Amino acid sequence: MEMNEILCGDSTVVIKSMEENSIHLILSDIPYGIAYDDWDVLHNNTNKGLLGVSPAQQKSNGLFKHRGKPLNGWALADRSIPKEYYEWCLKWGNDWLRVLKPGGSAIIFAGRRLAHRCICAMEDVGFLFKDMIGMEKEHAPHRAQRISVVYERRGDLANSQYWEGWRLGNLRPLFEPILWFMKPYKIGGTISSNVLEYGVGAFNDLAWRKYNEASANMVKFKASHDDCGLHPAQKPLLLLEALIELTTKEGQIVFDPFCGSGSTLVAAKLLGRQFLGIENNEHYVKIAKERLEKLNLKSESLSTADE
Repeated sequence: MEMNEILCGDSTVVIKSMEENSIHLILSDIPYGIAYDDWDVLHNNTNKGLLGVSPAQQKSNGLFKHRGKPLNGWALADRSIPKEYYEWCLKWGNDWLRVLKPGGSAIIFAGRRLAHRCICAMEDVGFLFKDMIGMEKEHAPHRAQRISVVYERRGDLANSQYWEGWRLGNLRPLFEPILWFMKPYKIGGTISSNVLEYGVGAFNDLAWRKYNEASANMVKFKASHDDCGLHPAQKPLLLLEALIELTTKEGQIVFDPFCGSGSTLVAAKLLGRQFLGIENNEHYVKIAKERLEKLNLKSESLSTADE
């Protein structure tokens, strides 16, 4: 399989043709399984109201894009969503383990609600759960509905006043987990020997300190103009660069099986890494290729200017 390419297809299928022990880092913002959009519905028990828009949502000025399922679900079958997400992670987990070099990292952006299921699936296929990095977001909407407003609409003014200040839903989501896994190295061997043999297993503390002076597992990045508008789940480019520098050296291979609009690939290219991306949505593949082509043109322009 050629490097520095984006392939359009189902990564759970395409990855099976990839060579064993060939990838230094897997870095991916996988679907969270919380029905954020149609590509994020990973469970079987759907409902015709899912992803629709209610009259209340239409009045929310974009605060609620689609109708999702409440935590308690709409039916008893909804209680199986976490288990189905775990099973979905198992579908690709074994192949991720196979293509990574021993000691190589798999870093995953996962939603707060089902991250534990992803962790269990990755451990069950053989990964080691190395750490959880906390991504502190600069801002996030507070979608929790005021319960007093609900009672007021019902004409129940007494309970509206009694429950003033209480809300339905969750706290403002300013924290997002980044899961850091490692492929085990040889039993009886040492991680330092593994680094010499495969080039992975240690982390670049000096590089990480450029982004986090305390070498801590909490990060906060201000999103730039270029970090928005290409994909609904787009992550800050600087954050992706930090994670790539944390775990790889120049020339090594970064793989994103759910590459969306290509931010991971752009970050890898900017840092002199090789890359490979897979995305099943042709629209986002086109965007990713255009972003990378712009980098190529910019690089060619700079090279011409230097001559």
